[in-house]
Amino acid sequence: MMPARGGGRPPFRPQRASKRRSVRLAGRFPSARPPVKSIGQTRCADASCGPALIQVGGTNMSYLDLSALDATPVSTDPFPHVVVPHFVPAQRLSEVIADFPAVPGPGSHAPGELKIKGAFKSIVDELLADSFRSAVERKFKIDLSGKPTMYTVRGYVRQKDGSIHTDSKTKIVTVLLYLNEAWAPEGGRLRLLRNGSDLENYAAEIPPIDGNMLIFLRSDSSWHGHRPFEGQRRAIQLNWVTSQDVVDKEQARHGFSTRMKKLTSLFSRRAM
Repeated sequence: MMPARGGGRPPFRPQRASKRRSVRLAGRFPSARPPVKSIGQTRCADASCGPALIQVGGTNMSYLDLSALDATPVSTDPFPHVVVPHFVPAQRLSEVIADFPAVPGPGSHAPGELKIKGAFKSIVDELLADSFRSAVERKFKIDLSGKPTMYTVRGYVRQKDGSIHTDSKTKIVTVLLYLNEAWAPEGGRLRLLRNGSDLENYAAEIPPIDGNMLIFLRSDSSWHGHRPFEGQRRAIQLNWVTSQDVVDKEQARHGFSTRMKKLTSLFSRRAM
């Protein structure tokens, strides 16, 4: 059971401009920043977290709350991004987690090497739908028409994961959707950083739970990372990229890695 709102750890830990000073919020953001919808640590018990069915542009969106994305303003500290709490309505989250594909180890996995089915496939289909792309375009005032997408699946992280980076220059937009029901560790919480060298100088920290979603525009200053954690950490990463060649190369690379991990896991089981 998650702690009640107000009694648990806030999902964001926005900082003021001074370095290494962490400010824990009590239900509101500093007045200098535009208000955003708070991500609570509690789970919703009814449909109040989001509609069961949303009609957007002729598409039925039953796993993603696009109205919440539309209502969430863009923050520019430390780079343009939005964080949408409970983007997967609570009544749908358990279905998606139940159908989360088995992955053979840490790292990012190409969907072509996994069994994508059921509610997990449904949520991926909605992420790839034109209605979601249009919502992202409206939010950031960009044109993604003709830009290909790719996605990868992550189920586990290692201690060495989470190092500071900006994402590759071939990426235009990054979407991270977190599919974990609880998160107690200090590590594994993504931080949006003000520079590329100090993990403690961050503007926001996002817990990887409850269908929370982060979208940001990739740039040379889109630094992010997290403190070390090892274990299960479910997420979908979706990107709009510069060309189809990028998709082909990245999916081939991740696919090869997934196949090697499957073989390693198989040989390890046989050796036991």
